[in-house]
Amino acid sequence: MTISRAATAVWRYVRRAPGTFVWLLILTATTYFISHISPEFRDRFLRRRSTNLHELSTDPIRVLITSALYIDGGGLWIYYILYNIFHVPVERRLGTVRWLAVVIAAHVGATYLSEGAVYWEVRHGYLPRSAIFTLDIGVSYALAGVEAVAAYLIAAPWSYVYAAGLILYYGYHLVVGNTFTDLGHFTSIMIGFACFPLTKGCVEKWDPWAAWLALRNRARQTVSARRSGV
Repeated sequence: MTISRAATAVWRYVRRAPGTFVWLLILTATTYFISHISPEFRDRFLRRRSTNLHELSTDPIRVLITSALYIDGGGLWIYYILYNIFHVPVERRLGTVRWLAVVIAAHVGATYLSEGAVYWEVRHGYLPRSAIFTLDIGVSYALAGVEAVAAYLIAAPWSYVYAAGLILYYGYHLVVGNTFTDLGHFTSIMIGFACFPLTKGCVEKWDPWAAWLALRNRARQTVSARRSGV
């Protein structure tokens, strides 16, 4: 494959999910930026963009947007993988507008419910008052919501297995971890499941078994062609 053909193939892949790749580009830039500033300034900088109780009560729209433009821990490479596994196919199937609606619903809904739990615990003395300044940034709530809505784009019975796996995974972390972040993730998948109306009109669904058979047949044809050419 020539360089021009490879570039064309990459561009064709990227332009079918513009929202996802613009987001990844922003995350790449912000991750590079915060990795080149001092730890002391980084902490103050990120807390100003955190969806903690203090910032939400001061300027909620600003922090709801900016908190989704930074990643909290983990390497950027894992987000490239996860975005291509989940965000890309969902944006392609739903379209950018409906995909973005799921992203916003999961991010905003899970943020307010999880921070509401923090507020309740602070008010009743289960958490110190300093918890209202807790650092809370990242894209994981939106990702979990998209993971959940993807269940409606998978053919049965695999969609039920996939959905059950999500519930078990995030439910386990909610019970064992029992943090406001775990609550936020579980809330996100529930919001994602509730976004079923946005998937109407997506008739064609991905069938893992059919995909496996097609891949196996293609591999067999390739091997057969190579043998016949020897």
